[in-house]
Amino acid sequence: MDIKNAQKIVDDWIKNHGVRYFNELTNMAQLTEEVGEVARIIARRYGEQSEKESDKNKDLGEELADVLFVVLCLANQTNVDLQEAFDKRMDKKAKRDHDRHHNNEKLK
Repeated sequence: MDIKNAQKIVDDWIKNHGVRYFNELTNMAQLTEEVGEVARIIARRYGEQSEKESDKNKDLGEELADVLFVVLCLANQTNVDLQEAFDKRMDKKAKRDHDRHHNNEKLK
């Protein structure tokens, strides 16, 4: 599935199940909350913090999908074609960063 299709799926879901989009500020707060849940899993499962028993069943993929869902909501409600923006960004990064990363001693 491409990003444009994902944006449409989210928009259809909002129209059929969600009544309407939360406003942009609410979605920004929700995005922050979802990113925090991802950070909690990463810090405890892959970082140096010990993982609480209540966190062991948390699914990182589901939490990342929650982040993606809210990002797609924000893109839809602000009329951003995220596919176009992503493609432009990847092109820019490929041109700008190709040699930079190959020449980074820290990555060898």
